[in-house]
Amino acid sequence: MKTVNVVAAIICDDYHKKTKILATQRGYGEFKDGWEFPGGKIEECETPEEALVREIREEMGAEIQVHDLIDVIDYDYEKFHLNMNCYWATVAEGKLQLLEHEAAKWLTRSELDSVDWLPADLELIPKIAAGMTNN
Repeated sequence: MKTVNVVAAIICDDYHKKTKILATQRGYGEFKDGWEFPGGKIEECETPEEALVREIREEMGAEIQVHDLIDVIDYDYEKFHLNMNCYWATVAEGKLQLLEHEAAKWLTRSELDSVDWLPADLELIPKIAAGMTNN
């Protein structure tokens, strides 16, 4: 089975408080309409952090600061194995735009279950909830 190495940004409103995180809805492909954390494939000769900065610039038109690694999710989809490095991130410059996604929502900890997460992203939700503050 093919392995796809990707990165995901858990973009939060404030790195220290983490009261809201950004969820995005896929606008294309096999998993269209599913909710995920923005990011994408790691290119050859890129670190995961470099890939994440590039992907968010391409997908959302903003510069981010990559913070701590939350977890590495390994998930077997039907056609491939996903290896996903997931990092806390904040917007460093610019404004987030939907260049490739259908929709986006800022979710509080109590709202994390309000969207239909893709399976690999769903595995991360308990760890994200643990890192967020109540609102």
